[in-house]
Amino acid sequence: MSSVIRILGIDPGLQKTGWGVIERSGSSLKFISSGLIRTNTELMMSERLATLYNGVISVIDEYFPVDVAIEETFVNKNPASALKLGQARGVLLMTPATKGLSVGEYSANKIKKSVVGSGHASKEQVSMMIKMLLPDCGTISEDESDALAVAITHAHYIGVNAALKVRR
Repeated sequence: MSSVIRILGIDPGLQKTGWGVIERSGSSLKFISSGLIRTNTELMMSERLATLYNGVISVIDEYFPVDVAIEETFVNKNPASALKLGQARGVLLMTPATKGLSVGEYSANKIKKSVVGSGHASKEQVSMMIKMLLPDCGTISEDESDALAVAITHAHYIGVNAALKVRR
């Protein structure tokens, strides 16, 4: 019998961070929960980052994931926005580490390819596949769907990632 692995996927954002928790047992996937961590745009940056930290801690404390994965971000438009997103992503990477959890990072193309089969799939195609792979997720936001896609990608790569760590 294969062991059950609970995975937290994170779709980083400063205004809204999507999160999704799944379980992998062998090749089966099961939806556990998903949601959004929203920050108040009127707060100082440090307070918004603290909101992200506290939100992720709450999710970890409630759902007890053993693995965490986050989407790598690619922003090439506004440097100020990219910097702010980078700060948010830094907090989202660091927070699980404070709980002793390792964090896998995946590019948007790898996530889309893992879930849809094409690295250039649209957000609509990703959402549709999430609903097919995790029918119990119900009606969820685009950010939650993206976070679940991150978790699914990590579920596919857990064995590969472990093998690479052993070789290092």
